[in-house]
Amino acid sequence: MTNAFDEKLGQGGYGSVYKGQMPDGQLVAVKLLSKAIGNGQDFINEVASIGSLDKFLRGDICRLEWNTLFQIAKGIARGLEYLHQHCNTRIIHFDIKPHNILLDEDFVPKISDFGLAKLCKRKESLVSVTGARGARKKNKSNDTSMSEAYFPDWIYKKVESGDNLGVDGVTTEEEEELARKLVMVSLWCIQSDPWDRPWISKVVEMLEGSFQSLQVPPRRFWSSPTRHTQDNSPSAIQRLSSQGVLKMQATEEESSS
Repeated sequence: MTNAFDEKLGQGGYGSVYKGQMPDGQLVAVKLLSKAIGNGQDFINEVASIGSLDKFLRGDICRLEWNTLFQIAKGIARGLEYLHQHCNTRIIHFDIKPHNILLDEDFVPKISDFGLAKLCKRKESLVSVTGARGARKKNKSNDTSMSEAYFPDWIYKKVESGDNLGVDGVTTEEEEELARKLVMVSLWCIQSDPWDRPWISKVVEMLEGSFQSLQVPPRRFWSSPTRHTQDNSPSAIQRLSSQGVLKMQATEEESSS
């Protein structure tokens, strides 16, 4: 790719950067590490600064349209499905958060930072994720009561009643439907009973399917008695994250054995 590191582009704090070319002709910059300090988090932060999702959710760069946010969510789900289902050895990332989702020029998401990832035998269907450190995504709502409520409780009432979600950036019926679909899928993913949570392949199916086919999930998820301060993020996703146990779908062959 770099023709044996033939053309040096520059020197960084962790090593030299060289010109490279992918098989399809796309030019890339390749950093050859010369130092290893600590756990490499500084280097991860440097890579993430190229264009991580959290900067777009905070509005540091620009506000993403709802259709773009929806496509990013589907791309992340497909990436996780590949790691869980299609690798010879399953990979559990353990640190999914906006900071670790990089976006290319077309806003196609790339899952990065596998420093906490674990390998999982394909026959395992339940895996403890108590060590997962992925940050909860944040929300800004037009509803001033948001600062008084735990977001899953607050948004569930909106979904259950059919009320307008009242989230930032939603101006059309199409955007409202996309936001509602993302919220409903997220609420399924944080069910307190692991067996109520969908396989990641089901998550992809729900995101790619029609909104009308989605069912409102049960109101069975962890709630917080503490007050949450309203966030300044323009993202309308959620303070939602999987907790406790990750359900891993077994292959058809393994399920039958």
